[in-house]
Amino acid sequence: MTKSFNGRLILAFAAVYTIWGSTFLGIRIAIDTIPPLLMAGIRFTGAGILLYLGARARGAKPPTLTEWRSAAIIGAALFFISNGGVSWSELRVPSGITALLVSTVPFWFVTMEWLWHDGARPTRRIVLGLIIGLSGVMLLIGPGQLTGRGSIDLVGVGVLMIANFSWATGSLYARRAKLPSSQLLAAGMQMGAGGVILLIVSLLTGEIGRFDPAAVSLPSWLALLYLLVFGSIVGFTAYTWLLRATTPSRLATYAYVNPVIAILLGWGFGGEKLTLQMLAAAVVIILAVVLIMTGRSKGTPKPPPCEGDNVPVAAPLTEEDLA
Repeated sequence: MTKSFNGRLILAFAAVYTIWGSTFLGIRIAIDTIPPLLMAGIRFTGAGILLYLGARARGAKPPTLTEWRSAAIIGAALFFISNGGVSWSELRVPSGITALLVSTVPFWFVTMEWLWHDGARPTRRIVLGLIIGLSGVMLLIGPGQLTGRGSIDLVGVGVLMIANFSWATGSLYARRAKLPSSQLLAAGMQMGAGGVILLIVSLLTGEIGRFDPAAVSLPSWLALLYLLVFGSIVGFTAYTWLLRATTPSRLATYAYVNPVIAILLGWGFGGEKLTLQMLAAAVVIILAVVLIMTGRSKGTPKPPPCEGDNVPVAAPLTEEDLA
């Protein structure tokens, strides 16, 4: 490997680690003065348009109606329900804890892939990881003073669990759906579709009617811009390059690092509490994710990413894609 390649590899990993880990705090800052569904709608619609136009400018073929339908279904699951749920839940749950709960997506994915799509039977290591992970979640949301205001808001936790379930469902569908061969084009279509749905729901729920642009703080505008450009475009571009530049097991390490980055940023810059109970839950949950993501049967595809910001799935990933 050349020094140039190694340098790009380090930069790409740094982007995935830090950007995706920081999006949780970015969401929290953005929704301080921007309604959550509207914020997410602007973010993904804008990013989707930019990715779509960029892919078409690079020669990607126009998508078919069937491909648009698939992209709309995936966009609804990943960006409306999942990312929209994450954005809304951060009104009630600290960003660091949100990141930890989102890191449990592999639990849902492994279980659903086995039961729904007749995937490989979970190994003992995976079953152990599921049990440990559930124990970590119970420790995290149990009685205590994790946030300094009492136990964690259970409504927010419930929305996050639905968001995780929707991410797993959309990801499983994306593996088999008919999508454009261009990953950037497919990602732009999915983000754009999900963003439009978010904007429609924001209008129907009255968010847009109550929204006053003059009341939005500068930090919220900057956070939204950061999420759109870096969280949704730069981070995803780095991820798609890494898919072909490194092994899946190395790339999967982002799932272990992102929650740690989110917790530290929330504590250092977001004024969030950092307690021994929260640290213990973090260790338990991350250990469970490691067990699950390293315990899959040989020949079984790795689960797709889980961005706290949940990471866009651009196209169904096959073993050839990951080679």
